[in-house]
Amino acid sequence: MSDFPEGTPCWIDVTLPDPRAGKRFYGALFGWTFAEGAAEYGGFYSPAFSRGEPVGAVVPQLPWQDEPPAWTLYFATSDIKATAARVLDHGGSLLMEPMEIGQFGSMLLARDPGDVPFAAWQGGERHGFRGRDGHGMFRWAEIVTRDADAADTFFSAVFPFEARPAPASRGTDHVLWHLGGVPVAGRVRMPPDTPDDVPPRVDVHFAVGDCDAAVAAVRRLGGHLVAGPSDGPHGRRATVTDPLGAGFVVVDPRGGR
Repeated sequence: MSDFPEGTPCWIDVTLPDPRAGKRFYGALFGWTFAEGAAEYGGFYSPAFSRGEPVGAVVPQLPWQDEPPAWTLYFATSDIKATAARVLDHGGSLLMEPMEIGQFGSMLLARDPGDVPFAAWQGGERHGFRGRDGHGMFRWAEIVTRDADAADTFFSAVFPFEARPAPASRGTDHVLWHLGGVPVAGRVRMPPDTPDDVPPRVDVHFAVGDCDAAVAAVRRLGGHLVAGPSDGPHGRRATVTDPLGAGFVVVDPRGGR
């Protein structure tokens, strides 16, 4: 029995051209430790841990992959094949057909009709991250897209989401996706002046104890500040990239207004 209801974010990993550099960066920034991947799968998948709890993973970019470095968000599913069918039935595409990862579970990679990449995971022995909301752990995720209406329709058909306008959105088109009345992820429409070469994406948010200190650490370790820090109703947050170009958000939930 999974600890994650259908549609709940349950796992994250980052695909990087230099996973060793990525592990050095995230280890120094968040205090993560890493395990070597299972030998039968090439040992290439490096799970990350915070205080002994699994929080994500670092994955090497394969030679045939032309996607830029990025974090991937996995949504929980109880039936990976049915989820794949719904992706296709509602205008999405599959980047990777459902695949069993031994006894650990099954996954797929997909895109919504607006080209937002995401993944789904049907847990076997492993259901997903156990650490959440502590320093350096997953806190939230937002789909950032030009085609907001299509995203709301698509994701609410693939997963049992109810889309509701976000309170205190301050003039932005911001929707929260709810499961059983509880918000589990968000969707933000890109501003109309967003350059054409900026791709749609999923912004993974990590909790930190001090947003400004985290930004300073990102810069010291070779990463870059993209936006912020700024205060909001859910904390003080900043958008950054790691030294290899994968973007993410750091948020201090105690800050903000």
